[in-house]
Amino acid sequence: MPSHYRPASSLLVGDGLELRVPEQGDAEELFLKIDDNRQYLREWLPWLDDVTSVEDESAAIGNGAYTENGCMYMILLGGSVVGTVGLNSIDWSNKRFTLGYWLSEDAMGGGIVTKCCVRLIDHCFDDLGLHKATILVAVENSRSRAVPERLGMVLEGVVKDREWLYDHFVDAAIYGITAPDWGALRNQ
Repeated sequence: MPSHYRPASSLLVGDGLELRVPEQGDAEELFLKIDDNRQYLREWLPWLDDVTSVEDESAAIGNGAYTENGCMYMILLGGSVVGTVGLNSIDWSNKRFTLGYWLSEDAMGGGIVTKCCVRLIDHCFDDLGLHKATILVAVENSRSRAVPERLGMVLEGVVKDREWLYDHFVDAAIYGITAPDWGALRNQ
């Protein structure tokens, strides 16, 4: 890991969208968005039982909205939180990173996550010098799988029983793209 690494605190996406690293003052708004969407998000996200109060969200922000191996960004639309997108992991030795995301149900269908992923991937390839992006998504989560497919990422395989989701395991589809392939797609 580069000793000087600090995530960009804010990345402008366009169309009223911005990515911003959360601060303690964002804990309540972020928690309320999660709580308002809890039933909807619970279908695919295993961490919801760990965030049941503003204090839990505040602790999550304090424990590492960013570290040397990852970073979470709030997705802001017109200044209001509608979800998050993050670098779930950064493997500096192998120049790889993994993206993850969630979006509030009322913000679905407008390409928000795709636009935010494009901006974050550009940042990782262009500014951080990373080489490969991956997204792991539950095989049966067709809406979430549509994001890497729209991005032009390649389905590289399926991991059996990758994640424990409350009372059962789910398989994950692994999508990936390298910086040269991303550049070629972006220049078409």
